[in-house]
Amino acid sequence: MPKTNPLVKICGLTSEEQVLQIAKLGAHAIGIISVEESPRYISAEIKKNIFTTLERLHPKIERVSVVKNCPIDLIIKNFLGNPSETIIQLHGDEDIDYCKKIREKIPNIGLWKAFRIKTEKDLDKIKPFEDFVDAILLDSWNKETYGGSGKKIKSTYLKDIQFGKPWWLAGGISIEWIDEILTDIKPDGLDISSSIEIYPGLKDIKKAKELFKFLKRD
Repeated sequence: MPKTNPLVKICGLTSEEQVLQIAKLGAHAIGIISVEESPRYISAEIKKNIFTTLERLHPKIERVSVVKNCPIDLIIKNFLGNPSETIIQLHGDEDIDYCKKIREKIPNIGLWKAFRIKTEKDLDKIKPFEDFVDAILLDSWNKETYGGSGKKIKSTYLKDIQFGKPWWLAGGISIEWIDEILTDIKPDGLDISSSIEIYPGLKDIKKAKELFKFLKRD
């Protein structure tokens, strides 16, 4: 077990009550889904209310708004004035030109880019993005959904991975897999959603507590 545990992001929360419960457990980042077709989607108004409360009570926790192939002007419109998020996470098929444009239009918010990994060759496409994003997120590929499927990336693809930016691992992260992740894969952060859910958008707080306790063990 390495001395430094990875950062933890809990994604796909839909209620202020659960966001505050997860914040108290020690999450470093909390993600809200701003993709309308997602079962975990919540409106811009509800998101803003939740993130405003989170900022007031837990200002050090990153507030991540997850978007997918969204026009940049619509992202800005959904700020409803001043942005309440600290990070925009691109979870679609956005290209480098899109990343450059969002950097120009929204320079004061962090930018994370997710990549869905189907084969080992998909990892080769990531390097050119490093100059234009603050962090990289690797998620499993699934033809039905762009995230939250609970499917894992093949561990063999992830051994000895190195990027020029911090990187997060997503996709089916559970207590049963964490020892291998920490020993062999060593991401900077873990992005967790479906493995601690009762159903999409509702987290099992007991499972979340167990997960954080497991990560904090000596």
